[in-house]
Amino acid sequence: MTPATRLRSKDLLGIESLSPEEIALILDTAEAMRSIGQRTIKKVPALRGRMVVNLFFEASTRTRFSFETAEKWLSADGLSFAAKGSSVEKGESLLDTARNLEAMAPDAIVIRHACPGVPHFLARNLKAGVVNAGDGAHEHPTQALLDALTIRRRFGGLQGLRVAIAGDITHSRVARSNIWLLTKVGARVVVCAPPTLLPPRIEEMGVEATTDFDAALQGADVVMMLRMQLERQGASLFPSTREYFKRYGLTAARLALARPQAVVMHPGPMNRGVEIASDVADSPRSLILEQVSNGVAVRMAVLYLLLTGHGWEGEA
Repeated sequence: MTPATRLRSKDLLGIESLSPEEIALILDTAEAMRSIGQRTIKKVPALRGRMVVNLFFEASTRTRFSFETAEKWLSADGLSFAAKGSSVEKGESLLDTARNLEAMAPDAIVIRHACPGVPHFLARNLKAGVVNAGDGAHEHPTQALLDALTIRRRFGGLQGLRVAIAGDITHSRVARSNIWLLTKVGARVVVCAPPTLLPPRIEEMGVEATTDFDAALQGADVVMMLRMQLERQGASLFPSTREYFKRYGLTAARLALARPQAVVMHPGPMNRGVEIASDVADSPRSLILEQVSNGVAVRMAVLYLLLTGHGWEGEA
């Protein structure tokens, strides 16, 4: 595989449209960016004079603050927009809001929205680059990229690994982006959920699907747990959280079914005692906080590659 030297698009809208070479370029760039966060002075002038607008129409902690941190560390000027208190509350359309912001000449817009396809809509109508920070239950590309970086740093690569993704698969944008990425780079993916939370024909995405959590854990190198997304379900799709944890919660006993070197991941926010036990989440096998740290490096890499058009060559 010949490494890519630049991304093909001005936007990052999803993993589905990325080539394996582009994925490798982002991960390699993020690996180099990690050193910035380890310095006493966490600042480089790579994006000095560039402006990034953060449009978050959904609640967020990790994604929003890691994008803002990435922008600060790269010396970009970040402007964070909150729907509450803006003209959106007065009836202004999303496109009009975005066009008014674009009139202030931002170089990139980072958008999170509850409706699938919103980043793609903005990308078609705006000159600025658009980064998808999560659109409904569709995709969350930077989360999949930071997950891939975290796995690659632990195992040295991704090809051939068995990754079990368990939880609310139907409503998870994280699951979709991870499936696209992991299958593109040669990992073997098994998804597991109760029948009511497992999309029909998901095997067509190149994964194994099961409702048996114990079977999914057998031989797994990575166990990725997903949050129960009650806000998107609209109706209760399982008897109770207690019953769910009993059958699909990750406990130390269940983790023993995976390979001895298996690691645990979670995109957050965690519901302890629902999808994961506290002793597992806080164990040495957990990479959850490493995911958060790597999220800053990945988002730095994405912004840098989109706004400069070439790979990272250091401060020189």
